[in-house]
Amino acid sequence: MAIPVDERPSDWLSLGPASRMVGVDPDTLRRWADTGRVTAFTTPGGHRRFSRRALEHLVSQRPGTAPTLASLGATPARVSAAYRRSYGRGSGLAGARLRLAPRERDAFRSEGRRLVEALLRTLDASDDADRASEESNARGIVEDLARRLAKGGTGLTESVALFIAARHPFMSALGSVVRRRRPPAGQVSAHFEAASALLDRMLLAFIAAHRSPREA
Repeated sequence: MAIPVDERPSDWLSLGPASRMVGVDPDTLRRWADTGRVTAFTTPGGHRRFSRRALEHLVSQRPGTAPTLASLGATPARVSAAYRRSYGRGSGLAGARLRLAPRERDAFRSEGRRLVEALLRTLDASDDADRASEESNARGIVEDLARRLAKGGTGLTESVALFIAARHPFMSALGSVVRRRRPPAGQVSAHFEAASALLDRMLLAFIAAHRSPREA
């Protein structure tokens, strides 16, 4: 089938990302496509592409299963884009970043993108082991950034202010993306509570690493 005119190429996922979104193995997803359970098409090169909308709907309809952030549209690309728009609208983050040296500013920007992805993977982890692993990755990014700021001469108070200034646009971006799908209020609240608790833990790790910058 051809890509519908009202859907962009980015709304179609390859087999790997699609199977991870739904939480099944690739062979199962292929069978579902063959039987028409999910919308898919085959590229001229023979690769399958799956409709993001159809997969999100499939996940949301599972009884007793809370939809993941990804299934609600909160992919790293979308949240990162909303995050960039948010901190450009008077959040205080843009001004705080300008007080950094150019090298630290560039690091904050690039590491911030990596952290957004790591946080979303943590929040969407399928089990405790995956969640612990992804949170460890996120904590490592936070600690590296804190040590870089400390070694660059940015004090703890200013560094924490920078972290807090970055927190608000992340939560705002997460909310703006998720609410477009209009999930039940309880699901939104649960995701926000989990994200807030995760960021609290990241802040504690950030402070500890800033105080011990030599522990790389």
